[in-house]
Amino acid sequence: MLSNLKVMGLDVVARFGVSMLSDDDQVSVDSITLFVALLCGCIVIGHLLEENRWINESVTALAIGLGTGGIILLTTNGKSSHLLEFDEQLFFIYVLPPIIFNAGFQVKKKQFFRNFMTIMLFGAVGTLISFSIISFGAKELFGKLDIGFLELRDYLAIGAIFSATDSVCTLQVLNQDETPLLYSLVFGEGVVNDATSVVLFNAIQKLDLSNINSRVALSFTGNFFYLFLASTLLGVSVGLLSAYLIKKIYLGRHSTDREVALMILMAYLSYVMAELFDLSGILTVFFCGIVMSHYTWHNVTDNSKVTTRHAFATLSFIAEIFIFLYVGMDALDIEKWRFVKNSPGKSVGVSAALLGLVLVGRACFVFPLSLLCNCLKRSKHDKIGFKQQVTIWWAGLMRGSVSMALAYNQFTRFGHTQQPGNAVMITSTITIVLFSTVVFGLITKPLVRFLLPSSQDFSSMISSKQSFVCPLLTNKQEPEAEMGNVDFRRPASLSMLLKKPSHTIHYYWRKFDDAFMRPLFGGRGFVPDAPELSKGGCDQY
Repeated sequence: MLSNLKVMGLDVVARFGVSMLSDDDQVSVDSITLFVALLCGCIVIGHLLEENRWINESVTALAIGLGTGGIILLTTNGKSSHLLEFDEQLFFIYVLPPIIFNAGFQVKKKQFFRNFMTIMLFGAVGTLISFSIISFGAKELFGKLDIGFLELRDYLAIGAIFSATDSVCTLQVLNQDETPLLYSLVFGEGVVNDATSVVLFNAIQKLDLSNINSRVALSFTGNFFYLFLASTLLGVSVGLLSAYLIKKIYLGRHSTDREVALMILMAYLSYVMAELFDLSGILTVFFCGIVMSHYTWHNVTDNSKVTTRHAFATLSFIAEIFIFLYVGMDALDIEKWRFVKNSPGKSVGVSAALLGLVLVGRACFVFPLSLLCNCLKRSKHDKIGFKQQVTIWWAGLMRGSVSMALAYNQFTRFGHTQQPGNAVMITSTITIVLFSTVVFGLITKPLVRFLLPSSQDFSSMISSKQSFVCPLLTNKQEPEAEMGNVDFRRPASLSMLLKKPSHTIHYYWRKFDDAFMRPLFGGRGFVPDAPELSKGGCDQY
């Protein structure tokens, strides 16, 4: 009898435990289901508004997130506005990698590297200038606003956080055919800018600020360049390894599924390895994407080429929508706003100060560096006009997902704030992201049309032989002539290298690539002999 009671008791406890677990799981499943439904709604509404370029997917997702957050606040009596709890590690490990990798994978390599010096000047040097101005300005202004205790590391992190741009709105309204040079500069500078901002942020976390002196400054500079170079080399190495493996074993002869899986996993491996070695994953996965698109992508079967290209683009698109949808919900989070409800003027003042620093910091490098680039270019067709400079300046004023993720990483712990100063920074970041994305995003289209009317003859402004004649991003690969079989003029002397360094470096790189790199790692013109079609995977369709 006692044995039977024990069995019955254990059965009741087991059932009760399962029931409790099921309830928790059900809440999680309900939240995920609703969030996925909202993502579907963002895609459908974004498609319906596609013809209206005033409204883009980012603004649509933000608006839906705000509306959903408001509804959740009402149903929970003001306790929460979230469906899911934000974890900054979740963002950096799972959400950000596909966005950055796809940017590198889709970039047209020749155009990117032909203007590599200008892009690096804006993306790296310009970001450092903006970082310095924002950090110094924030330290001077926030002390007068008395927002709460912030350390020197926090002010430096603020400079890195608000130096990260989001040029999506501008790229959506720029015409790639009419303004190829401008489009490439905006896109390239945006990607390098994000990478530089994250590298700066990571370097700041490792910096010893207890005793600031020249040695600490030198250590910071060395750490920054170490992170930049080591992250780049790691991304290139993993990309070359993937190309070599797929070229040698040619998985496509059996199943394209294995090819696709290996490409996706190797791309993600580059990112997590960078995080494992305390490097910049964003920079690693970006250059891994460039290398894989140049070598690995050409070593796979035609079915795998189509699958991987669309798979990477789709994952990137979903990740971007996910971020802006969550930001919209988080903008109504009561926990963060209750710290500033007694002094809303401080939050408004901090947001206005940061926005002003962003405007000034961007202007302080766009116009001077454009003047420097124009002085180094002999042909007037290659020079950046004043209207183009204004467009580049405007394109970098919007703040987005990277700024949000870095702010959460610096000022929260698992999405929660503990100090008033941290709460003010989070709410100010949300305010700036919302304001810049919505307001600046809506103004972008009429501004670009005013500065760069479509009737203007852009072909006369950009030489087809020395600049871009094709859009930077495309769903198709570059023609054979564009990939390296074109006969570039051999530089006759050192003066040629000084006059046109990008053309000269590109010429010698192409010779080295064709002679050594492609025979070993594959690529266009050096792909394996095509075996018979595979029996499984995508080929069977």
